[in-house]
Amino acid sequence: MALSSEQKAKMWNMLNQTRGQIGLTAYKDYIFGILFYKYLSEKGTKWLNSVLRGETWQDIYSQNSQKAMEYMKQNLGYAIQPGDFFDDWKQAIDEDRFNISMMSDTFGHFNQQIAFEAKADFEEIFDGMRFDSADLGSNAQARSSVMISMIELLSTPEFDLSGDGDTVSDIYEYLVAQFATVLASDMGQYYTPKEISEVMARILTHGHEDKENFSIYDPTVGSASLLLTTASYMKNSHKRGMIKYFGQERDATPYRLARMNLMMHGVEYNDININHADTLENDWPDGVIDGRDSPRMFNAVMANPPYSAHWDNKEREDDPRWREYGIAPKTKADYSFLLHCLYHLDDSGRMAIILPHGVLFRGAAEGRIRKALIDRHQIEAVIGFPEKLFLNTSIPVCVLILKKYRTESEVLFVDASKEFEKIKSQNKLRSDDVNKIVNTVINKEEIEKYSYLATLDEIKENDYNLNIPRYVDTFEEEEPVDMIAVADELIEIETQLSTNSNELMCMLQELVGTTESAQTELDQLRDKLAKIWENEKGNE
Repeated sequence: MALSSEQKAKMWNMLNQTRGQIGLTAYKDYIFGILFYKYLSEKGTKWLNSVLRGETWQDIYSQNSQKAMEYMKQNLGYAIQPGDFFDDWKQAIDEDRFNISMMSDTFGHFNQQIAFEAKADFEEIFDGMRFDSADLGSNAQARSSVMISMIELLSTPEFDLSGDGDTVSDIYEYLVAQFATVLASDMGQYYTPKEISEVMARILTHGHEDKENFSIYDPTVGSASLLLTTASYMKNSHKRGMIKYFGQERDATPYRLARMNLMMHGVEYNDININHADTLENDWPDGVIDGRDSPRMFNAVMANPPYSAHWDNKEREDDPRWREYGIAPKTKADYSFLLHCLYHLDDSGRMAIILPHGVLFRGAAEGRIRKALIDRHQIEAVIGFPEKLFLNTSIPVCVLILKKYRTESEVLFVDASKEFEKIKSQNKLRSDDVNKIVNTVINKEEIEKYSYLATLDEIKENDYNLNIPRYVDTFEEEEPVDMIAVADELIEIETQLSTNSNELMCMLQELVGTTESAQTELDQLRDKLAKIWENEKGNE
């Protein structure tokens, strides 16, 4: 069951009340880390209860600890020894014997009990938590107090993870979105608005909803929201082994969050392949190995890369990702990311990438790359979105849909920039807006002032410029002005002003009398009224 708005508000209020003096940037690492460990603990407890058959985990462990831990690792990818579960921390708190070293010891034990094949999935995943950090307090007692407040908070009914998988994922998604909203400059770049994710996911999975062994890849994976949203439109997403999730992330915080997010959505560790590296510097997965080009190909590729990022474009001509198209400028890596995605797309797959509008019309090296893509018929659609959809930027963005091989040469242009709901300082796509975009792209519909299917010849006539207004005319003519009616109205206003002015002068003459001082006041009033009259005439 989805979280209610009341539950969400209460959760966030409780978080703010318990964090004390810790800044939100540091606090988020501890909350996400401890929440994820609670999830792993409860998942482990549930599995143990299904296999112990009345015996206790402590008894099994004491008989043969190595065999017991190996068996757990084989099934879950990790093992937790007795005394190291989240509930053990809570019990220690209730019995007034908790100290922060219990947590550091637990994570030390956990890191030693990860299955070999799951190493990459759990590597450094808890490194955001530093139990000796001054962020938590100046001494061990203060730091223990902060940890106690977090453990007690996550033990409340609002953070109950024992329900269905949707409840667990809803809690995690809400917290990711809320932290991204509050810390826009810190986390906003890693968070793609859900509505844009849905547009991309539905287009990418169209016609493949029933497919088995579907692979998806995001080279700038962030918090993995694009991967998860794409998978959610696949009917076999809940079945182990049916969907393989691949992604790469340069920054450590989202690298941790992405793997937590995937696992808390029920994705098994052996279906997750997330790498920690710079995508442009290190082609992954596979790519050139021992001098041979052998990239991994995917059924769907999606990305929300950093816009117009700087990158090292020297000596890149032999890189197979860009060799056939050209090298993007060093101050604008947008096409580098696009070509990386296209390079890893299989022959029948489709990709979607979010980019700034400049990629549609900028010239020089970018113009040459764009021309090559168009001449090869690889750009299928260009979608323009409203401004202020993102947390970390107010600029409007576009989504490009590409296929590696197309027989058609037309490009569909969609101007969805005018249809949205305004919420405070942000804009938001409504469900009808999302449906309209998706249906227009899938059906290649032409809608007046909204979408247009341009031929290759038309694009060539525009010098390969893909700027949406060149193809979708959204101009609305204003109703013609009736100049005679305007003139009559101005004459009527002038007559009325003159009448009112004369009446006011007469009233003032009667009120102020004929004394010298009163006459002076009257003269001053006449001067002021004359100026007002002149201003009114000037404004007309």
